Amino acid sequence: MSGAQASSDAGWKPRSNPWLIAVVVTLAAFMEVLDTTIVNVSLPHIAGSLSASYDDATWTLTSYLVANGIVLPISGWLGRLLGRKRYFLICIAMFTFCSFLCGIAGSLGQMVVFRLLQGFFGGGLQPNQQSIILDTFPPAQRGRAFAVVALATIVAPVVGPTLGGWITDTYSWRWVFLINIPVGLLAFFAVTALVEDPPWVVRASQGRQHTDYIGLGLIAVGLGAMQIMLDRGEDDDWFGSRFVLVCGILAVVGLSTAIAWLLYAREPVVNLRVFKDRNFAIGTLMIFGVGAVLYSSAVLIPQLAQQTLGYTALLAGLLLSPGALMIIFLIPLVGKFLMPNVQTRLIIGFGFMSLGISLAIASRTLTPDVDFTTLALLRAGQTFGLAFLFVPISTIAYSTLPRELNGDASALFVMARNVGGAIGISLAAAMVTQRTQIRRAYLAEHLTPLSQPYDTTLAQVTQSLRGMGVSAADLSARATGLLNTTLTHQATMQAYLDVFGICAIGAFCVVPLAFLLRGSKAGGGGPGAAH
Repeated sequence: MSGAQASSDAGWKPRSNPWLIAVVVTLAAFMEVLDTTIVNVSLPHIAGSLSASYDDATWTLTSYLVANGIVLPISGWLGRLLGRKRYFLICIAMFTFCSFLCGIAGSLGQMVVFRLLQGFFGGGLQPNQQSIILDTFPPAQRGRAFAVVALATIVAPVVGPTLGGWITDTYSWRWVFLINIPVGLLAFFAVTALVEDPPWVVRASQGRQHTDYIGLGLIAVGLGAMQIMLDRGEDDDWFGSRFVLVCGILAVVGLSTAIAWLLYAREPVVNLRVFKDRNFAIGTLMIFGVGAVLYSSAVLIPQLAQQTLGYTALLAGLLLSPGALMIIFLIPLVGKFLMPNVQTRLIIGFGFMSLGISLAIASRTLTPDVDFTTLALLRAGQTFGLAFLFVPISTIAYSTLPRELNGDASALFVMARNVGGAIGISLAAAMVTQRTQIRRAYLAEHLTPLSQPYDTTLAQVTQSLRGMGVSAADLSARATGLLNTTLTHQATMQAYLDVFGICAIGAFCVVPLAFLLRGSKAGGGGPGAAH
């Protein structure tokens, strides 16, 4: 780079207000993140309307996740190939158009194809949002800028199920997709007017772009197979299904070969050498953990409420609302007041410690008669820890990274968070199922005529049923059935306790990683990062 270019790059500033830019690019990303969870509660309605089974309707989720996961790591390359702003606008426009197509779909086949396209174009929104913010704000202001990003990344998955349930119950499942149209149009015209590519991004897009077909193919096979395995595994009995087993083998072979190729290739489709930067490598590992906890916990508590406690979809979604409000309140405070005055790694360590403590409390607090307020407070306690994680991790991960690598780094960083979320959801669901079976088998050992408590309880239930007018011929079967239902209910509750306890151990294990982070005087958090 010549001296004139370096001087021009150093003096570059966006013509528009940086905070307006942050808001409009986050609006587009919020729309995409919301779509990853808002559809879940609408699946039964989609299946019924399109004359499909619920199991077949889940392919509308799988197709989206597969396309989204494949595009995420190569979005930096696509930004260089097409120009970052142009690629971002294409993603917004096509995501909005595909949302319209999903809203008017007349068959399940159409819906799956449209969701596949929606995921393909949606995959470029989050990485480009982050790289635009990285280039728009100087390092000292990135902490507060990432607070805006966090509101989309953390709040959207929380409000998604609640909003989706309300829209579906009040209007139609089709409006879950159609509401994206005005948001997408607003984001498109706002980005067109406000966002611009800095000089180094323009030079990168004007240079000769080599197409790494081998890298593209390996990423598509590896990540696509992994997403299908994670999404379909629980429903298809994991590796008891030949289809899931084949996907697992393709994922391992594809991803391991892709890593080897990307490290070997002279012009890879995504530059894995960004992981040579210690802060970025550790930050990416941490954001993987944050994604796993954020998405799995956002699923576990509503799932417990609906399937075990009998809540409606809307009421189960409302359990997450106090936590979302806490996030909205805390994240700006962390970015503005805490990060400039406290070591970033201490904030991150505190966040994971708080998260672990809240999960440990949940593993000791849940009971079969737990009320709404207790569940909402448990979730709020978990989001309290998350408020101290996303912004500090995002800020310090990029603090020592050359800006020329921001595109690839953002793509890999967002991919790690999303993959962490997919793995977290799958593992949590699998552990609940497994632990329920184990707990049920243990409790069932005590349901024998040789157990005095069992005999006493059976006699009491039988007497109650007799008083309700149940015929003598049906008394024994009804009483045994009620006790079996109670057994399953208690086993399920204990399984959730076990899973929350395992998640707590995982959160505590991440705490030491915070002290491996290296500070920088340009660490994005002001003095607090310079330790």
